[in-house]
Amino acid sequence: MSTDQQPDPKDRPARLTVGVVGAGRVGPALAASLQLAGHRPVAVSGVSDLSRRRAALMLPDVPLVPPAEVLQRADLVLLTVPDDTLPGLVAGLAETGAVRPGQLLVHTSGRYGAKVLDPALRAGALPLALHPAMTFTGTPVDVQRLAGCSFGVTAPDELRLAAEALVIEMGGEPEWIGEENRPLYHAALALGSNHLVTLVAQSMELLRTAGVEAPDRMLGPLLGAALDNALRSGDAALTGPVARGDAGTVAAHVAELRRHSPQTVAGYLAMARATADRALAHGLLKPELAEDLLGVLAGRSEGEGDAR
Repeated sequence: MSTDQQPDPKDRPARLTVGVVGAGRVGPALAASLQLAGHRPVAVSGVSDLSRRRAALMLPDVPLVPPAEVLQRADLVLLTVPDDTLPGLVAGLAETGAVRPGQLLVHTSGRYGAKVLDPALRAGALPLALHPAMTFTGTPVDVQRLAGCSFGVTAPDELRLAAEALVIEMGGEPEWIGEENRPLYHAALALGSNHLVTLVAQSMELLRTAGVEAPDRMLGPLLGAALDNALRSGDAALTGPVARGDAGTVAAHVAELRRHSPQTVAGYLAMARATADRALAHGLLKPELAEDLLGVLAGRSEGEGDAR
């Protein structure tokens, strides 16, 4: 039997001890994923009762210790803390001598690239920024969702292969993001995913107000198809009264929202204006229909729109 396809043992990446600083939703899931790849979680830090319970669920039998001790025990340390906390944490760990030369230090912030780890780099650490483009629940289902998940990867050129290898071991797909592009990259993801949750939640509330008993069941197929069409076709997938220039319908929407859910009016108008601009730019909204529509969105007389 041919052995041409058998991996060379020399090519197998060294198994690493893994530590997690910040047992939020992300860190335990990534550590559990690395464990499936053969690495060994050895320490995790968590402050709140919830984070401790999450660590116990996702990483059973892994001891909870202070952050500095996590760094003492692990070859690969995942810094999975909120964005605003990360710079101070890195500086503090470096100043106290917790960082070891040759230690892989990985943060999962979308906002920052590798430069936020410069204090640790000066202490001899190997800095990697690996951001999973995924929402997390803090439960074992997150490990499954990492399969095929894109990661925004930023690292020094000499560590690029190591960073990409870790992502692949977690089942993800590495996507290289330049240091200078990290804030824009993160803004794009927040615009698409975080705001989507708000829009869907508002839509479900309005449907309940309208008497729909199962708004999730109603929206599921519609939103699934809309998302699929948008990913396939971009702006060409636009439909609805704004893209058609139905100023009267949009005016009626605004009037109903003011009556039943005034807190949603500003968001509706902002998204409708953005939709109208894109529909005009791509030739979907006829210019002769746009004037009345934009008038409604600018707050001019709703009666003008209703008369159409």
